[in-house]
Order: sequence, then C-alpha cells, then structure tokens
Amino acid sequence: MSSFGDALILEPYDAEYVALPGGGGFQLLADASDTGGALGANRLLLGKGADGARPHHHALSTELFYVLDGTVEFLLDGLLTSVSRGGLVVIPPRMPHAFGATPGSTADLLVVLTSGVDRFGYFRALGRIQHGLEPFDSLLPLQEHYDVHFLDDPAWTAARSQHGKQTR
Repeated sequence: MSSFGDALILEPYDAEYVALPGGGGFQLLADASDTGGALGANRLLLGKGADGARPHHHALSTELFYVLDGTVEFLLDGLLTSVSRGGLVVIPPRMPHAFGATPGSTADLLVVLTSGVDRFGYFRALGRIQHGLEPFDSLLPLQEHYDVHFLDDPAWTAARSQHGKQTR
C-alpha cells in the first residue's frame, strides 16, 4: 500500500485475504484508518449458495454493494430480492439487511462502507468463526465498535433454510 498525498493506492498483492469455507473469502482493500475515515472497502467472494451476512444494520454507515459476478440474494428491510452481475445496491444507515449467494451461484462483490469504520478486525473474526475457531457470540460485545448491529429476521432464516443454508 502506498499513498501519493492523500490518495491511497493498493496493489492486488498487498491486500490481505481472509479465507472462508467453500472457496470464498474477503480481500481487505481499505479500512477507515487508511482513508481518513472516509470509507472502508473489501471484495467478498462467496461459494455456491453461501451466506454473506446474517440480518444486521449499521447505525452510522451507508453500505454499497456492486455485484462483480454471480447473483446475490438480499434481504432489504424485510423484502427479498436478487441482484445479478452488474447490479448495484445502496443501503442507508439503520436499514435492516442480509445477503448471500443464490442457490447454485457463486458471488463476487465489491463492498464499500461510508463513512468508514475500521472493520478489518471484524472480517478477520468472521473468518475464524466460519472456520469454527470462535463462536459467533464472540462478536456480540463488539457490535458498537464495528457498527454492525445483529438482528433476528424470521423471513431471512426461512428463505435461507429453504435453500439448504443456515444463516451464521
């Protein structure tokens, strides 16, 4: 990673990669501390039908998803929709949401959060949780710190269970 003035340049080989089961993973591109708090960015690869995030909201951040490849199922304020390659979803603060690759599809997403909150630690923890090295509950005391506030949503649980996936 290098900077020219206030510009951030990240070469592909400089990005940390957090592997997830099923061939997926996070490519950590920019944390808020890298951008003066302006934004955080990552690339998320999801295996076939894999969950991306259980229902949650962000109190402070707007979240942008650009689908680079595949098809993603989103829960947006209680409504389910699918978005394919080239689609864009922008979620305002406080809107409950969840997402995952649709059954039989992988997904490749660019995810940007603004204003930024340092979340690389959160993504590293998710990797450990997905690999069974930590319980999900270890994230609960950190919800305020990462501005990720988990919610229960029966519609999401039912939809993902129909596809044979349980949300994490």
